[in-house]
Amino acid sequence: MKKAVLILCGLAVLIATSCSTPKPSMGLFKDTRGQIEGTLPLSDYNIKIRPDDELLITVTSTEPLATAAYNLPLSNPATRDALMINSQPRQQTYIVDKEGDINFPVLGKLHVAGMTTMQLTDDLVNRISVDVKDPIVRVSLVNFAVNVIGEVTKPGRLTVDRERYTVIDALAAAGSLNEYGDRTNILVVRENDGQAEYHYIDLTSSDLTSSPVYYLQQNDVIMVSPTATRESNSRYDTNNSYRIQVVSTIVSAASVIASLIIALAVK
Repeated sequence: MKKAVLILCGLAVLIATSCSTPKPSMGLFKDTRGQIEGTLPLSDYNIKIRPDDELLITVTSTEPLATAAYNLPLSNPATRDALMINSQPRQQTYIVDKEGDINFPVLGKLHVAGMTTMQLTDDLVNRISVDVKDPIVRVSLVNFAVNVIGEVTKPGRLTVDRERYTVIDALAAAGSLNEYGDRTNILVVRENDGQAEYHYIDLTSSDLTSSPVYYLQQNDVIMVSPTATRESNSRYDTNNSYRIQVVSTIVSAASVIASLIIALAVK
């Protein structure tokens, strides 16, 4: 009887520990292996201005007084995200309304949606040059942020300080994929003209650089899917927990029965 109990205990341990997790391949751009050098096509990284974007626009020239009227007054705080932060006064920002317009000093209402920051810069230079000699205009997008979720080390919202920003940059900033992240099945969701577009990308393929989502845009969402092993283990853990409880109950019952039989046999 004791032998039977030991066999049941061994089976319980075997069930609890029989699943192992293989490590996924960590390689990127695997199809370039064996090549000493080469070139890869790149997609366009120019970001288009959208409604609700926040722009910082400054106008200067060799005659500061000549361009003073083209700048918003100093304010504290300067941006929407700094409403609760005390800081030195800085220039205010422009919020693109739902029609895609901003109200610009002297020039009035301007339609900016669909333009790149460089295109808007050139347009403002041309307009202001009518009254100011050699104006210098700088346009910056200050609300550029993306979200990284799923199987990464540090999921969350990332604030971006430059327009040329790739999906690899975002994943690196999120601590890279963890051991359960599927490098061949990453989903990028993008807002576009009132719709949500989605693209799947494969980090192990050099075709990634030509993907329309290789360079990210404001409010992109990157979802790193779990590997098949991770999903299987998740289902296994739920089922296995129940199985262990059943086996544990059986082993306990068997132990009690064995103890009673031994006690009766001694008498």
